[in-house]
Amino acid sequence: QVQLVESGGGLVQPGGSLRLSCAASGTNFSRYAMGWYRQAPGYQRELVVYIAVAGGTKYGDSVKGRFTISRDNAKNTVYLQMNSLKPEDTAVYYCNLPYYDSWGQGTQVTVSS
Repeated sequence: QVQLVESGGGLVQPGGSLRLSCAASGTNFSRYAMGWYRQAPGYQRELVVYIAVAGGTKYGDSVKGRFTISRDNAKNTVYLQMNSLKPEDTAVYYCNLPYYDSWGQGTQVTVSS
């Protein structure tokens, strides 16, 4: 059974940074693409960024140049470095493994002064 566990969310001031982590278990992580999504209250879940097995990435327009995804296959972990955070980045962030349609429980990110 594939499990994804996010961590690293919290409260940060505008302009600040956070790094989210997503630890995967129950599968050979290195074989699969991974993604980060987010959902703000009253909005649909949206793609933040996607990373392919070979490392290619696709970022949502609203986070380009500010967020960076990376993966450590030895640790079965994917990271999301978020810089220059804005209040509109406030949302629950979810890790996703598309091949199994697996989702983590989400981690809250709040950007506020």
